[in-house]
Amino acid sequence: MKLRHARAIAVFGIAVLALTGARGSGGGGCDNNSSGSSSSSGGGGSHSDSDSSSSSGGVSVPGGGGSADKAARDITIDKCAYDAATKKLTARITVKNDGSLDYDYSVTMKFTGSGAVTRTAFKAGIAVTAGSSVEAELTTPYLGSGDGSEYTKCEVDRASRI
Repeated sequence: MKLRHARAIAVFGIAVLALTGARGSGGGGCDNNSSGSSSSSGGGGSHSDSDSSSSSGGVSVPGGGGSADKAARDITIDKCAYDAATKKLTARITVKNDGSLDYDYSVTMKFTGSGAVTRTAFKAGIAVTAGSSVEAELTTPYLGSGDGSEYTKCEVDRASRI
C-alpha cells in the first residue's frame, strides 16, 4: 500500500471518529437527545362518544420517542362532539407542558365514524408556558345533512411543538 493511501485512510478514520464521538458520547454527529422540534406525524390516541353530545373523561394520547410523539403525549382530548348550534364537529383538548421550556403546539384532529367521510381540523399557535396547561378547541364544518351522529370518534392525527 502506498503512503498516500495509508494517509487517506488515516484521515478518513479520524474524521469518522470525530463525527461519531470516541466513547459513544454523542460526539458531533446525530444523537437522539435533541431538544429541537419536529413537525412529523405522531399521536394515535383517540376519543369516542357513544352519542354526539358532550362527553367527559379525557383520553391521553400515547406516543413513542420522537419530538412529535412528545407533543402528542402532551394532548388530552376532553370532548368530541357535533355542535348543532354552529353546525361544526368540535374537539376540545387540553395541552399540558411538563417541560422546562415554553412551546407553541400545532394539532391536527381527525373526526371519523361509521359511514362518515373523514374530516380534519387544524389549529396552530397553541402557546403553552413551561409547567402549565392550556385548553383549546378545534372545529371543522359539518357537511352532512343529518344530526352529526355518524361522527363517533376523534383522534390526534398529527402534533408538533416548537
